[in-house]
Amino acid sequence: MALTLRLQLWSSKLKFYLHQSKTTISPFKTTSYALFSSHSLSSNAHLPKRIGTHNGSFHCDEALGCFLLRRTSKFVDSHIIRTRDLQVLDSLDAVIDVGGVYDPSRDRYDHHQKDFNEVFGHGFCTKLSSAGLVYKHYGKEIIAKELQLDQGHPDLQRLFLAVYKNFIEAVDAVDNGINQYDTDLSPKYVISTYLSSRVGRLNLNWTDTDQSPEREDDAFQKAMTLAGNEFLENIHFHARSWLPARSIVVECLAARQDIDSSGEIMVLKKSCPWKLHIFELEEEMKIEPSIKYAIYEDDSRTSWRVQAVALGPDRFESRKPLPDHWRGLEGKELSETAKIPGCVFVHISGFIGGNRTYEGAVEMARASLRA
Repeated sequence: MALTLRLQLWSSKLKFYLHQSKTTISPFKTTSYALFSSHSLSSNAHLPKRIGTHNGSFHCDEALGCFLLRRTSKFVDSHIIRTRDLQVLDSLDAVIDVGGVYDPSRDRYDHHQKDFNEVFGHGFCTKLSSAGLVYKHYGKEIIAKELQLDQGHPDLQRLFLAVYKNFIEAVDAVDNGINQYDTDLSPKYVISTYLSSRVGRLNLNWTDTDQSPEREDDAFQKAMTLAGNEFLENIHFHARSWLPARSIVVECLAARQDIDSSGEIMVLKKSCPWKLHIFELEEEMKIEPSIKYAIYEDDSRTSWRVQAVALGPDRFESRKPLPDHWRGLEGKELSETAKIPGCVFVHISGFIGGNRTYEGAVEMARASLRA
């Protein structure tokens, strides 16, 4: 009788642990450490590696950092353990955003230490968050793996820097409380749709009656998925759109003197997101004077656009808007005022205009330079 009871008890425990092993090694599955003992986790050689981060409210940087680590060969599909227990954290294979240690040799990526001042380098000076730390050490591997590139591919370094500049750095800055602008003025409007704010809204609402660790972990899983998917989209955008566009803009800038002797007018051979590159390339290619107008065929291929280059990548004001007395006019009235045939329109702000022909668009740009 006693043996039968012991066998029943052993069978029940076995079923429980088998169930747990099935649920905890699935991709993105997280768990509070309280569900397991340290011995049961460390003694099972078949479990994947374990990444630790803190429990409680989460932010974009650790959600993204966990996602990034799980995209590496070393930590592929690792199990996420959310706890602040230092003894538990010390036993894990990697720790992100908690623990008070930055040591890449042991895969420890916290940034809250008083003496922490790590930056990405390569000209970037923003203090890193946990996401930036993981990206600094594993970003190239992750990008190469995602795009199926060799580690020595000539585009890999450029993509590595571009993804940091256009995606990761903002996560670092927001998490470390670094303002985007050096100003004492309040912003004129609020932006609450950036990634860090959307991740923040996935935390449990304070009005929720169920604040259980399981619900918190489910929310963190959603945060990892949200941040991770946007990161992957960013990689593919830079590889498929940003990088090819850069090559086009380089060629068009090199040929600018063929368009106008001033060197201040650029014609795009093919419509592409040129504004992402022109400011950086002007500096890199030491272009002086700066480009004032870009000319390109519109999407319908029925007319040509003349666009004034902005003062900077995050500015709406133009370096030299189209002439004031053209603005808001269209068609025949605009052509008569400008004394250029084929004019279609000029925007009321003067940042863009159109002409039915390439020659007309070039003449509009040249006349605007002289105005």
